[in-house]
Amino acid sequence: MAVCAHHCSLSGISGHHRRSSRSGDIIDRLIFFLGATLTKYPRKVACFAWSRLVFTILSISSPRARISDTVHSDPDNPSHHYNLALFIWEKGEAEPEDFKAKAVEHFVISAKLNPNNGAAFRFLGHYYSKVSIDTQRACKCYQRAVTLNPDDFEAGEALCDLFDDGGKESLEVAICREASEKSPRAFWAFRRLGYMQAHQKKWTEAVQSLQNAIRGYPTCADLWETLGLAYQQLGMFTAAIKSYGRAIELEDSKVFALVESGNILLMLGSFRKGIEQFRQALDIAPQSVAAHFGLASGLLGLAKECVNSGAFGWGASLLQEASDIAKASTGVSGNASCSWKLHGDIQLTYAKCFPWTDENQSLENEVAFRNSIFSWKRKLFLAAVSASHSYQRALHLTPWQANTYVDIAISMDLICSLEERSDPEPGAWQLPEKMSLGGLFLEGDNSEFWVALGCLSVHTALKQHALIRGLQLDASLAIAWAYLGKIYRRVGEKQLTALSFDHARSIDPSLALPWAGISSDFESGGCTPDEAYESCLRAVQILPLAEFQIGLGKIAVLSGHLSSPQVFGAIRQAVHRAPHYPESHNLNGLVYEARFDYQSAIASYRLARYAISNFASKTPESHICDISINLARAFCMAGNAIDAARECEDLKKEGLLDCMGLQIYAVSLWQLGKSDLALSVARNLAASVSSMDHVTASASISLIFKLLYHILGIESATSSILKMPRGLLKSSNISFIISVIDVLDHSNRLESVLASSRDSLTSHEEIAEMHSLIALGKLVKHGSEQILRIQNGVDHLRKALHMYPHSSLIRNQLGYLLLSSKESKDIHTVPRCTVIDPTGCQVIDGLVSAHEILGAAAVACNASRTTNPKLSFATCKDQYMHGRQGIQQMQRWLHQEPWNHNARYLLLLNFLQRAREERFPRHLCVTLERLVRVALDNEIYSKKDVSYQYQKFQLLLCASEISLQVRELISCIGHALHASRLLLPDSTLFFAHLLLCRAYAAQEDFPKLQEEYIKCLTLKTDYPVGWICLKLLESRFKLHIDMDTIYLNFEECLKENRSSWNVWMAVFKLVQGQSFIWDQDFLHAEEALAHGCSLADVDSCLFLCHGAICMELAKQQPGSQFLPLAVQSLTKAQETSPIPLPIVSALLAQAEASLGSRGEWERNLQLEWFSWPSDMRPAELFFQLHLLARQSKACPDSSFGVAFRQSPQRWILRAIHVNPSCSRYWKLLHKMKL
Repeated sequence: MAVCAHHCSLSGISGHHRRSSRSGDIIDRLIFFLGATLTKYPRKVACFAWSRLVFTILSISSPRARISDTVHSDPDNPSHHYNLALFIWEKGEAEPEDFKAKAVEHFVISAKLNPNNGAAFRFLGHYYSKVSIDTQRACKCYQRAVTLNPDDFEAGEALCDLFDDGGKESLEVAICREASEKSPRAFWAFRRLGYMQAHQKKWTEAVQSLQNAIRGYPTCADLWETLGLAYQQLGMFTAAIKSYGRAIELEDSKVFALVESGNILLMLGSFRKGIEQFRQALDIAPQSVAAHFGLASGLLGLAKECVNSGAFGWGASLLQEASDIAKASTGVSGNASCSWKLHGDIQLTYAKCFPWTDENQSLENEVAFRNSIFSWKRKLFLAAVSASHSYQRALHLTPWQANTYVDIAISMDLICSLEERSDPEPGAWQLPEKMSLGGLFLEGDNSEFWVALGCLSVHTALKQHALIRGLQLDASLAIAWAYLGKIYRRVGEKQLTALSFDHARSIDPSLALPWAGISSDFESGGCTPDEAYESCLRAVQILPLAEFQIGLGKIAVLSGHLSSPQVFGAIRQAVHRAPHYPESHNLNGLVYEARFDYQSAIASYRLARYAISNFASKTPESHICDISINLARAFCMAGNAIDAARECEDLKKEGLLDCMGLQIYAVSLWQLGKSDLALSVARNLAASVSSMDHVTASASISLIFKLLYHILGIESATSSILKMPRGLLKSSNISFIISVIDVLDHSNRLESVLASSRDSLTSHEEIAEMHSLIALGKLVKHGSEQILRIQNGVDHLRKALHMYPHSSLIRNQLGYLLLSSKESKDIHTVPRCTVIDPTGCQVIDGLVSAHEILGAAAVACNASRTTNPKLSFATCKDQYMHGRQGIQQMQRWLHQEPWNHNARYLLLLNFLQRAREERFPRHLCVTLERLVRVALDNEIYSKKDVSYQYQKFQLLLCASEISLQVRELISCIGHALHASRLLLPDSTLFFAHLLLCRAYAAQEDFPKLQEEYIKCLTLKTDYPVGWICLKLLESRFKLHIDMDTIYLNFEECLKENRSSWNVWMAVFKLVQGQSFIWDQDFLHAEEALAHGCSLADVDSCLFLCHGAICMELAKQQPGSQFLPLAVQSLTKAQETSPIPLPIVSALLAQAEASLGSRGEWERNLQLEWFSWPSDMRPAELFFQLHLLARQSKACPDSSFGVAFRQSPQRWILRAIHVNPSCSRYWKLLHKMKL
């Protein structure tokens, strides 16, 4: 029965699968074979065989057969038809087309049975578009599919492709718009619509469509690129750059995105970033014309930026690279006019900015100078010719471009100026004029072309006509007004000149020419020299033109701004841009003189003389005389009196030795020791005083008095002053000379002359200078040879400051005298009275600058100025001393004057002060090492002058201190030994050996420590701090030789400074007390500290130490008198401290508690809580507050402030958290829990 059942089931299976034409025969054979097998084997084997047979039959039967059977079983089910058609379609991809035809039959049936099945219509569309090629039917099927399912991107894209191929763009847009409106997820429609809208330049709509499309295709680089283009066209450049950047991130070969983002960056002025984009584009597409053009344009823009900032050399190198790229672009693009025009622009800019390098200046050879100028001009000429040729090539390609004519005209005008052609014939048209007319012939209503004609023409009438015509076309053309003002100034029309420049400046304040034109009015009295200087400086800052820079230098000579950094930079640039102008080298020499660099000034004056002899054919003799006199003066100031006298003698032979030359001649002869000849020249100078102008006469008389004083002495100088007519003495310069001589004359014979001569002082500046001189006179006149009466000068300056509170000279000199007084209280007054002049005016010779005074004051303050309580607590009362303000001032000073060794020296000392306060952190040590290394490399410290040797000594000690702090002891000892060998007084060398003591102590080399200690005792010092430090070393390392030696030397050095005796002696007693503490001798320590407190009753640190020692003694000797002393000292420390000093209130609370004063105990604990920063409060403070909180529980009516905020147990937990190693806290916590 089982066999029959299996046979019946198998028959059913075979009958079901017999409809499959390929598998039917195989199944019949398997059934026959299995039936024969069942008669031979047992039942179990038969069952297994039947099951395997069923599996095999199901494996052999095809999916198509199964699906076909499903369709036959349910022919009205559209899904069965769709699945069968899909199967046949997929099989037909690699088989004949009749399979797709069969599939289409079922797709049609499925579509008829289910008209809402969009997928069936999509495949029908594929069939009609790719197989049967029936476009109309395909479009209908695709359109039906999209209508049913707007998200069907295959049908949508295929339909749009058919419309696009058929030129039916409007239908394509309609389909995409309809799909996008039906479904927000029809991303294909948004993408297609965005592309089409971008193509139609509907940028606003394109942005919205592309943004929606990107939500579905966030990694599609093309979408981001198109979105960037849309943003760019809408002027949303930042968004465009971001979109292009995203496209480049997704696909780094997007040349279009790179080029367009580069163009945007160039338009925004970000030339460096734009250049990077173009370089990347060229790496991908080396033949890209747009990338070549963009890179060359970016380099040109960056070069112009460099030129406008004064970096001519860098700009020229960028232009060379830009020229090469533009030339390559012309080879790639062929006949592209824009590439040739760009090459011409680059070459023209190069011809205008290529600088002359003064490398041959050190040779001082006229032939070499002439050859270098010719070589420089040759490069400019070739660049201008190349620019003209490129413009002509561009004009040949696009002769309708009017601006190319103007470009050719400008380049030809530059060529003519470089060739230095002779003056044109009157009435003859020049080639630049003709080319400008060519541009006007094409665009006669272009106002800028008329302005170009006005600038290039050599005829004044034509210039005026062209500029006025330009203004008729555009009255707001500032450049036309400016050049019109220049013409009016040349012909002497002052009113029209001022009116034109005012118009130009009001229209465009960023135009340089009006500011430069206004500054020239000072010659005619139109403005003051200071106003002219400010106007010309603004013109130079806007446009660094050599003519403007030379004009700025000339005005700076008259206004007293020669030492200004702006003038220095402008004149140096003028030398590089106009080396063939003698004025540029002459002004360069004057600037160097103002900076006391006389050797460089001499070299500049010689170059000015070479320029006159080679490149200035029509130079007046007065200019040659001025340069020779400047050269003689530079020789004289540099100490080269022989050459100075020789120059003056040459001028005398030529009859060009004027009053200024006579003054220099007299000084040089006096420097050479030829006093008789110097007096003879002085007599000649005196004989011609009556014919001099007032300024020259006063300078000559002042020099005569100086020579008389230095050669014949004070008696002769005084007699000459008394014999001089009073009318000739009414000059500010002479008044200063008389005041100085009166200071040196102890007989006071010039009192009658002083009053009348000082009447000539009218300005506040001159009066302030006189008060400064009077203060210095009181230092000298009322002092001795050894000691200056600084206090007398301070008193006078304080009175003068009340009359002239805004005088920076009086303030700074007062600060300097206070700094020199060596009084600690005066040091903190220095920053409040010293002011830095923001205009950068020159410091009067012999006086110290405000920067130097402030830097020295910050170093001289021996109190702690740290603002970081984790390192220490500030004890300095002056607010200026806190923070980094002093260091920032020194850094600003060094940035303004990088050549100033004093600026670097004081900056280094301020950094050392800060490092000391912050306990020498690593980063500050590295900074100090670098500063010391740079400072010691300065050649100035090779001089034998004592001031330079002293600075070198301090630098070496600084280097040694840094090495000691970073534990590089060998280097520390080396620097200290080097410092000890300098030729300085023993009082100074003492500190080098003191540092050696510290180094050997750190090295634990006690024999050498003892040796250096003995050397310190032998050398001695006049500075109390040296003996204090030596006393600390003596006590710490038991170096006693004679117990009173250091104390006696310390007292000896204090005799010269009695005003600070108490302060220094109090500090010495503090050191003595520390020594006794190291020896556990607390009684003697208390005596020493008590003595120190009696000497300095305002030092909180002394009172704190004394109070702490008294507490320790009270602990060792119960019931003694030390507790009241502790309370007294700690209270005094609390009152005198500039800030709430930690520990003081805690000790005072304990002392008051021991004396039974509960209220004071509570109050001082409250004060101690607020004395500490929140993150630094010690564990013992929390423990004390725990006790206070316990008292608050016992007395609920009392107010305990901070302690009442938390429970006693909470205070103990906080104490354990801060110091978990204290067993006392743990035991107390355990008791509280029990």
